[in-house]
Amino acid sequence: MQLKAILLASILWTSTAVSAQIAIKANIIYTASGTPIRNGVILISKGKIEKVGTTNNLPIPAGYTLYQSNVVTPGLIDARTLIGMSGVLNIPVDQDQLEKSSPIQPDLRAIDAYNPDETLVKVARECGITTLHTGHGIGALVSGQTMIVKTKPGTVENVTIQPLSMLAMTIGPSVSGYYGSPGTKAKQMAMIRTELLKAQLYLKKMNDKDSSKRPSLDLNMDILSKLLKGEIKALITANSSVDIMNAIRLAKEFNLRLVLDGAAEAYRLIDEIKSSKAEIILHATMARNEGDMVNMNRESAALLTAAGIPVSIESGYEAYVPKTRIVLYEAAMAMAYGLSFDEALKTITIHPAKLLGIDNRVGSIDVGKDADVVLYDGDPFEYTTKVCTVFIDGAVVSNKCP
Repeated sequence: MQLKAILLASILWTSTAVSAQIAIKANIIYTASGTPIRNGVILISKGKIEKVGTTNNLPIPAGYTLYQSNVVTPGLIDARTLIGMSGVLNIPVDQDQLEKSSPIQPDLRAIDAYNPDETLVKVARECGITTLHTGHGIGALVSGQTMIVKTKPGTVENVTIQPLSMLAMTIGPSVSGYYGSPGTKAKQMAMIRTELLKAQLYLKKMNDKDSSKRPSLDLNMDILSKLLKGEIKALITANSSVDIMNAIRLAKEFNLRLVLDGAAEAYRLIDEIKSSKAEIILHATMARNEGDMVNMNRESAALLTAAGIPVSIESGYEAYVPKTRIVLYEAAMAMAYGLSFDEALKTITIHPAKLLGIDNRVGSIDVGKDADVVLYDGDPFEYTTKVCTVFIDGAVVSNKCP
């Protein structure tokens, strides 16, 4: 009976999302792609943003269900999280983010472990987070693949935007904490480089005109080949300046599309990062100053932005309950440490959308994009403000205000 109820709810939610015609009126709409719209109107049809305007130039057609709000933003994006892989209970059965049998496992797919019914997915959704970049975690040289999902209810297949987004890697002391080898930074880099050299040879053999000389499919080598060909990005967690430079050096040697994750000491290497063209997913602003993040700077988002480096803010990973942070609050704190309102909003909307390659669908309130929209009763970055109503693909997935 419970399974039938879940299936029925999923079917009803899907049909509602496809058919609903919705109008949203707001005192101010922050589109994340242009100038804020005062006395704004958004029309939603068939799960997409149909029109955006003002109450003066955009009348609401008959038959549209009207929602009114003080403030509206695009659905928020968590640029790097382990939600759905690391569960709220913090017990072995709900911790699938890190396989500890080997330090290098690029073949591990996030889609095989992601749990869309995890409590933390619901928590994120109710806080206005409509898209997650999640997957295998921090602590292995190559921990596995990442994926991009919506936080709406449904099966993995129904919520997935991209089943394969990036390859998660780690350089730093956390690796030595989980595995007997590597034990030093030099060994870490040697092991990663060895695997990438093997992948170069594998790729060369797979491209041999003589099919009889091609090797059998190897799942590890296949994913590393995609990395070498630039089909996926290298998501490398590196926090100290030494580890960040190791990641940049590795990307240059193998021509990788580099995304620096965490990057606690990025503020010390602004010129080097700009030269490398590496993208940044910055640690949570309120992360703890400990371990390889002891020298983190809460002004990093503002410093990097001022230098012309687009910043996406992540919730990251917490070893303790409740297992995650909420990027809405992390962006608000970045604003408290020097980031402007507009740029703070971009760190959790359009910037991660562009970094993830999904800005054609999400990240801003523009005609034709998915109708992922969040309604607030006040300033989104004010602690006392409530996230009232959350739409994903034009359907209400959370409604907490009267």
